[in-house]
Amino acid sequence: MKNYLQRMGRSLQLPVAVLPAAALLVGIGNWWASASNDIVAHFLQAGGNAVLSQLPLLFAVGLALGMSKDKDGAAALAGLVAFELPTNVLKPESVATLLNIKVATVNPAFGQIGNVFIGIISGLIAAALYNRFHETKLPMALSFFSGKRLVPILAALTMLLVSVALLIVWPPVYDALVTFGKFIVGLGAVGAGLYGFFNRLLIPTGLHQALNSVFWFDVAGINDIGKFLAHKGIKGVTGMYQAGFFPVMMFGLPAGAYAIYRNALPERKVETASLMMAGAFASFFTGVTEPLEFSFMFVAWPLYVLHAIFTGLSLAFAAFMHWTAGFAFSAGLVDYILSLKNPIANQPLMLILQGLVLAVIYYFGFDFAIKKFHLMTPGREPVTADDADDLAIATDADDDKYTRQAKQIYAALGGADNLTVVDNCTTRLRLQLADTSTINEAAIKHSGAAGINKLDDHNLQIIIGTEVQFVADALSHLKLTNAPITKTTTSNEAVATAPTATNITSGVTTDFYSVANGQYVDIENVDDDTFAKKMLGDGFAIDPADGTITAPVDGTVSTVFPTKHAIGFKTDSGLEILLHMGIDTVELNGAPFEVLVQTDQPVHHGEVVAKTDLAAIKAAGKATTMMVIITNMDAVNLMKFKMLTNQVKVSDEIMLVTTK
Repeated sequence: MKNYLQRMGRSLQLPVAVLPAAALLVGIGNWWASASNDIVAHFLQAGGNAVLSQLPLLFAVGLALGMSKDKDGAAALAGLVAFELPTNVLKPESVATLLNIKVATVNPAFGQIGNVFIGIISGLIAAALYNRFHETKLPMALSFFSGKRLVPILAALTMLLVSVALLIVWPPVYDALVTFGKFIVGLGAVGAGLYGFFNRLLIPTGLHQALNSVFWFDVAGINDIGKFLAHKGIKGVTGMYQAGFFPVMMFGLPAGAYAIYRNALPERKVETASLMMAGAFASFFTGVTEPLEFSFMFVAWPLYVLHAIFTGLSLAFAAFMHWTAGFAFSAGLVDYILSLKNPIANQPLMLILQGLVLAVIYYFGFDFAIKKFHLMTPGREPVTADDADDLAIATDADDDKYTRQAKQIYAALGGADNLTVVDNCTTRLRLQLADTSTINEAAIKHSGAAGINKLDDHNLQIIIGTEVQFVADALSHLKLTNAPITKTTTSNEAVATAPTATNITSGVTTDFYSVANGQYVDIENVDDDTFAKKMLGDGFAIDPADGTITAPVDGTVSTVFPTKHAIGFKTDSGLEILLHMGIDTVELNGAPFEVLVQTDQPVHHGEVVAKTDLAAIKAAGKATTMMVIITNMDAVNLMKFKMLTNQVKVSDEIMLVTTK
């Protein structure tokens, strides 16, 4: 269950990643609209809400994709189908038709049916159906619907049954929440605290929207938002179900995000910082907390419970002190500034003081919980959700890092009994196995491999990097000697880790230029997952118009690969660059390539380093795309792309890179 929830948490990061930009559009639009009734404000708000209003659908598609075995688009389509069916079958108009009643008499619960809870359930069901049936073969007459095409069909049928259950179950669940909300109102500041606690606790299910409608809108006569915006009610009371969120969203959660970053593993701090900074900014500026909350609510659920408790305390304290402020969108900086001029707001500046105190509580509370209970917050979890087994062959004191990594991989593959052929190209091991389904992927990634590409039942690629030859040689030796596998206790020191930046001159900016006349290609769009997913590093690609290939930078040739399809460069500041000519062209054994430089030769950008026969590459069924990759990204502080058009020449500057 723990591993399942961790996979679920990582899968949710895909749809959550789009929220900060959408929230920013809405926040700026709200701010702009307060100054004037400008068409730009409405345009920005519409753009942001187009995404934010579809959060349940994004979760359905994102979870279906992320939880599926091979991240296939058919799973995402099934998630879409799975979500659309109950939300349309059970919308008020449809329920009225089904029950032969008037729309006005339909239970209001069905007005809330298209929520995050339904999105999550739909995505999980779609992924489970994909994993179980995507290889199913139907009889010949129905063969068109076999395999992946079958999954969306099954998703529709399954969710039809789920809709029948929801038709009965959903109204009492919704009604119970409304009754609960009315009870809390009578508890004053304590009730505000309980509301804040359950508001956060219900977010994973999406049921918080039903709870919010009781307190924020005119469902039970409270209408906290409506009254605050209309300047009605009692000063110091109206707004009590909103005010306590400002210290949490503007100060508490960003401080918690900093604690998560501080506890990330050293090799994962960069990616963790990116995620936390984006989420913290969205929370502070706009009050959209989902990017932060969904980053840890499943992978470290005790921390999320602590967050819910802190939120409850914040609402209770603000209500007890009668410090009030309100929002039209959410409790971020934009709405806070707008509420300062609202005549019914009561001592709103004191919420800043409360927020500073809450930031300290969040930081030390999160830091303590993460360390004390070893919570797998972003950046602390292993490479995969599964624990890498301590399965390895004994290492010797004089083994270098490549031999240790090879031994770890050898054991994870199942040893010589499963390993039949060892080969390699510029950056990856190309292996043939008796059965790829028996390998331990977690242990392979734990060895320091950048990624795994399972081609079929017998062929496997392991992405190592430009030093793959040394690992391949050691792996070949282990296979040749039929080295036995034994259970050992492997320490972190015995695991190959990503190299740290050494011999780097800090603060130096290097200009990168096109390596050919042709068309610029974003590296994420390259037709090879190793490059597109940036397993080796970041950079750019060019689809060449002719076969003349030039140096991308000023520097020195560090490597010319024997198969001539790749050249390594190193700049004076220490950046290491790989020029990879074509995709899977290692199989051509250098035939279409003529390399015009040699190792240790100084080069300048624009200098011809190779001639390629593009026609021969295409005739062999290979892509001619030229990839330029920085392989020691730990040395990079800033990358700035300067591309203005897709068509480029060798004299065109593509990007600027500054070292740390």
